[in-house]
Amino acid sequence: MTIIIAGTVRVPPENAQALLPHMERQLAASRAEDGCVTYSYGFDVEDPGLIRVFEVWRDQAAVDAHFKAPHLPVWRAAGAELGVFDRRLSLYEVASERAL
Repeated sequence: MTIIIAGTVRVPPENAQALLPHMERQLAASRAEDGCVTYSYGFDVEDPGLIRVFEVWRDQAAVDAHFKAPHLPVWRAAGAELGVFDRRLSLYEVASERAL
């Protein structure tokens, strides 16, 4: 069953630029993982400290492997150092999909 993880995290706006290289490394490493369909971050246009997160994974096993990947603790440490807070992510199990 396809899994979607979506939500937001916050970073102090003054640290957003410093977080970008860490975000790019996390994106590249996660996108290279087996089972990753989509992995993206985006800064909100009206709230520069708000980062929108959207991930699509082949199945729960791929998500489980992702959470054990060696690049995840590095990403979390960089986020903590730069003040990332208010992590609000939800996991959705997709029963079906259709184009709009």
